[in-house]
Amino acid sequence: MSEYNNQETANWDANQVRRDSVRQSQAEEKAGRGPHRRRRRRRFLSGWKYVLFVLLTSVLVAGVGWLLINDFCAFSKADVTTTIQVTADDNLKSIAGKLHDAGLIQYKWFFRFFGGIAGANDKIGIGSYELNSEMDYMALINAMHNSSGGMNTDTVRITIPEGYTVKQIIALLAKNGVNTEANLTQAAQTGTFSYDFIDNSSNDISRLEGYLFPDTYDFYVNEKPESALRRLISNFTTKMDDDMMAQVEASGHSLKEIVTVASLIEKETAGSDQKTIASVIYNRMADTGSHGTYGMLQVDASLLYALPDHAGAITNDDKKVDSKYNLYKYKGLPPTPIANPGLTSLEAALEPESTDYYFYALGKDGTHHFSSTLKEHNDFINSDQYAGN
Repeated sequence: MSEYNNQETANWDANQVRRDSVRQSQAEEKAGRGPHRRRRRRRFLSGWKYVLFVLLTSVLVAGVGWLLINDFCAFSKADVTTTIQVTADDNLKSIAGKLHDAGLIQYKWFFRFFGGIAGANDKIGIGSYELNSEMDYMALINAMHNSSGGMNTDTVRITIPEGYTVKQIIALLAKNGVNTEANLTQAAQTGTFSYDFIDNSSNDISRLEGYLFPDTYDFYVNEKPESALRRLISNFTTKMDDDMMAQVEASGHSLKEIVTVASLIEKETAGSDQKTIASVIYNRMADTGSHGTYGMLQVDASLLYALPDHAGAITNDDKKVDSKYNLYKYKGLPPTPIANPGLTSLEAALEPESTDYYFYALGKDGTHHFSSTLKEHNDFINSDQYAGN
């Protein structure tokens, strides 16, 4: 009986606590302290004010957006034709200022924002350009490419030969007054180049090897060295267009590997057999021993890259030099390209001939003679047709 009374008392106490809790909540709501009251107090705006705020914000954003689009697309602008001079000291900020002052753009910050996305720093070159207000942002940037501008008397035109190394290019630019060899070398070592294929953490000029595209350029005398080098790299990215980059992707090789193969081709031949040379390189890279090359490319030009002061014929002692560029000692490709290849060599690296050649040697007729076996190769170099005799 005592146990039953204890349970009944416990039930009554629990019910009483719940009733007291409900009465307390109701009292707090009336006093403005309840949870429903708190939620009402946190509301930012009433319904109609919220809708009005959204409408006004939308109108404001749309209005600003239209002004930016109008400037970007060159809609409804006053008729202006003027000449803009881009110097070696200019950057995207100062160029935007010149365009604004000439009445060609209205929003300098927006031009700079778009220019950063569009790579304007690499596309705009030094020169004098005739521009007009009918040009949109992209047209202005394209019109300020150095090939479309009139250069003044403080400029120099330089043709960079295919197959030149970074050191040779720097020496050529210095010889023609673009800047000093020391300054150009320092820029090649420490300059920041915003391309994912260039290692900005390296201080070796070989990081630019292969990417300074050989072509004819106009430079300012005493131009900023980093600007001069950047223009050559920008030209490389132009030549390696979307179609060629798609070929790189499909090749199964990285861009660096393709450029490295192209540099070997460039240094190995001056004739029209680039694609055949390419086939030998790829065949050797894939050889596990069945054709006697064991992945060794044995390219003389790569060894000489490690021996820049070498003179005369390559000797057996030269072939023992411990360098990753010594492809008589190390398998596969060298650590970097060994020169800056032209378009033909780049295309050959992407589209090699399909052959069973693993060897080649230069004949006295000035052409390479290709062989599938070591015996065929040895027979040729022991003949009176071999240029090495």
